[in-house]
Amino acid sequence: MATAYHNLSDYDPNKMPDASDMSVGIIAAEWNENITTPLLDGAVETLVKNGVKQENIYVSYVPGTFELTFGARQMAIMKRPDAVITLGCVVRGDTPHFDYVCQGVTQGMTILNTEFDIPFIFGVLTTDTMEQAEIRAGGSLGNKGDECAVAAIKMHDMVRRLK
Repeated sequence: MATAYHNLSDYDPNKMPDASDMSVGIIAAEWNENITTPLLDGAVETLVKNGVKQENIYVSYVPGTFELTFGARQMAIMKRPDAVITLGCVVRGDTPHFDYVCQGVTQGMTILNTEFDIPFIFGVLTTDTMEQAEIRAGGSLGNKGDECAVAAIKMHDMVRRLK
């Protein structure tokens, strides 16, 4: 659903599964940290609010959005969390670099989701302008980090229920 019709931070807390025994890895890109820092803060706050213990949230940084796939894979291998959230921001510029980065990280995340038995949550903002990113990183359209944390909890619960 388009963000214009749904606030990224809206969710029904009564429909959230128990996350008290969950561990979550978060990989955040340093590039566009004015965006990725609020995304990270939102994700951590939402995880804690929904029962994930602070000591079970593992945060690591990579230089840019393209490196999120490698960082997420290493997080899954080294920390063995129940879910991994990736947070990045790519703003369209005057060159095709935007397309290459977005396509690469999207394909990389898709591959990780097929190779591991845990969910990898795609929290990458791909916007035309920095203003569009700002309103999705805690602005008027909510926080994509919140949405990613909710998705991680719900996907982990789905896996747990299938076992």
